[in-house]
Amino acid sequence: MEKGQMRCDANVSIRPRGQAELGTKVEVKNMNSFRSVQRAIEFEIERQGKALDAGERLVQETRGYVDATGETVSQRSKEEAHDYRYFPEPDLPPMVIDASVLEEIRARMPELPDARRARFESDYGLTPDEARTLTDSRERSDAFEEAVRAAGANLARPVALWFIGDVAKHLNERGQEAELSDTKVTPAHIAELVTLVESKAITATTAKDVLGTAFETGEMPKKIVDAQGLGAVSDEGAIDALVTAAIEANPKPVEDYRSGKQSAIGFLVGQVMRGAKGRADANQVAELLRKHLDA
Repeated sequence: MEKGQMRCDANVSIRPRGQAELGTKVEVKNMNSFRSVQRAIEFEIERQGKALDAGERLVQETRGYVDATGETVSQRSKEEAHDYRYFPEPDLPPMVIDASVLEEIRARMPELPDARRARFESDYGLTPDEARTLTDSRERSDAFEEAVRAAGANLARPVALWFIGDVAKHLNERGQEAELSDTKVTPAHIAELVTLVESKAITATTAKDVLGTAFETGEMPKKIVDAQGLGAVSDEGAIDALVTAAIEANPKPVEDYRSGKQSAIGFLVGQVMRGAKGRADANQVAELLRKHLDA
């Protein structure tokens, strides 16, 4: 600024303490140092304050700063925007756009992110953070909605959580800009996977492995489950046998649980799940363990 290569303007307006609305704006032009800017602003605050205290009316104007005196002087008043003397572009004729044209343009516009976030929250019961994450990418939000249509609106939130969690993890491993369309997995894969989990045909643990296989091979989740025999163990008798075996093989955690250490049951659940190769329902396992241990 001191070299004259850059100049600074300052707009100054004041208001009584506690009042929200600012007063009349005064523009101080073409100052060439930070010290000049500071002194001009300080002078204007004092000048405007004294004028208002004396009952005078301030006008919107342009003022110049006099470095020798530290004061500002009036150069021209600007009561309205047109007083700034903007010049029209001769090659651009005036355009009158009425409400019908605006409505037509709005009708042709795609759904904007804010509107889509609000709709995801109201239609699918997503939290603001979940809706925001899904709408960060238009392609990903489109894929999410396609999966919801395939799985059913009642599974919208589970579908969203899979997109935000494990699906996002696989995409991130392929690069920051990776989308589902860059992989062998489609929204139909996600819809089928969520349906299998929510119907308890497979466990969430198994579903993670199935999703990984789908990303590698492109095969549909149900085909993977059937081919590898990954269906959930739903036979209570079979799970009960695994529970009994885990209790007999781990006397210390059993003793800890019966002594009041509730967290010890987590270890036992893990042992049963290992025996079931992740194909048992963890909640059912915990329930059966408590049934045995509390007897």
